[in-house]
Formats: sequence, C-alpha cells, structure tokens
Amino acid sequence: QVQLVESGGGLVQPGGSLRLSCAASGFTLDYYDIGWFRQAPGKERAGVSCISSSDDTTYYTDSVKGRFTISRDNAENTLYLQMNSLKPEDTAVYYCAAVSYCELVLASRRSLVDYWGQGTQVTVSS
Repeated sequence: QVQLVESGGGLVQPGGSLRLSCAASGFTLDYYDIGWFRQAPGKERAGVSCISSSDDTTYYTDSVKGRFTISRDNAENTLYLQMNSLKPEDTAVYYCAAVSYCELVLASRRSLVDYWGQGTQVTVSS
C-alpha cells in the first residue's frame, strides 16, 4: 500500500522554526521528484518546494526562498522541509506530494500529482 505520512507540524511563534517530515512506504521515494504543497484557509493548494530525483536540484516558490530548505534521505525513504523565520502567512496545511517533474509542483498542478500525503497543520501565531 502506497503511503506518504507527514509529521512535524504544530503551533509556532512568528520568527520560529519547524521541520516537517514525510515518510514514504509502499514505493521508493527516489524514483520520484517530491515536494511540498500548502493550503491556507480559503485558498487553493499551492506548490511550495520540490527536490529532484536525478540530482537533488531544489526549487522554491518566491515567498519561501531563503527561509525554507527541502531535503531528502533516500536511505530512510523520507522527505524533509526545514522552515525558518516563519511568518503568520505561512499558516497552512502542508502536504507532501510525489510527482514526475518538479515543475508540476512549482506550477501547482495538483491534478498531476501521483501520490499525496494526508497533510500536517502549521500555525504561526503569537
């Protein structure tokens, strides 16, 4: 059974940090480009970051560049998102997603995602 399970979300004050994890089972993570989407209340799910399977090239949407870092551990079949200098506008449910190409994440092509996680809530508030 194919599964992506996110963890690490929570409540954090502005300026704080969180590290999200996404553990894959039932398939090999390094066969896919894999990334993160987020969905804020009342907004559409949008791509945030992605890392390629071929050479670990990383991609970020402009609003998180310099603050978020994506990484993968193929031996552990796990994806990570280190989020620093968090802002209230980062509040959202964060989903990991396996795709054929990172461009699909950056273009927020939700219908072309191969596998989704169930999501983890991140709340940035004082």
